[in-house]
Amino acid sequence: MAVAMKVVLVAACALVDPEGRVLIARRPAGKPMAGLWEFPGGKIESGERPEETLIRELREELAITVSDNCLAPLTFASHSYPDFHILMPLYVCRQWDGTVTATEGQRLAWVRPNKLREYEMPPADVPLIAHLMALL
Repeated sequence: MAVAMKVVLVAACALVDPEGRVLIARRPAGKPMAGLWEFPGGKIESGERPEETLIRELREELAITVSDNCLAPLTFASHSYPDFHILMPLYVCRQWDGTVTATEGQRLAWVRPNKLREYEMPPADVPLIAHLMALL
């Protein structure tokens, strides 16, 4: 019988600027997978919808305000790491209020979709790139 693996629900967002570039953030030192680039977002809290998670996380991490109706679901990742399984919906957002600012000291980069593979990302994020390339 298989051992039950913890499933972690995470919401991610591809912020797309008017030039068609996507924002990625580098995981800071001290966090798991530090140094890898990822789409902004975070763990979905108990009782929270993925859209609410993104609104909260984007406000906390990037100092921007996103409204629910500006978040469009694109695809999702389902990936097993050694000690947990991640299920991660990816939303696209093209409209927000405020200026994107790294509030937690993380490095940010605006990247054209066809250049995203040049940035080392967690394994769960990598399959999402093809969907963004097809969309943008």
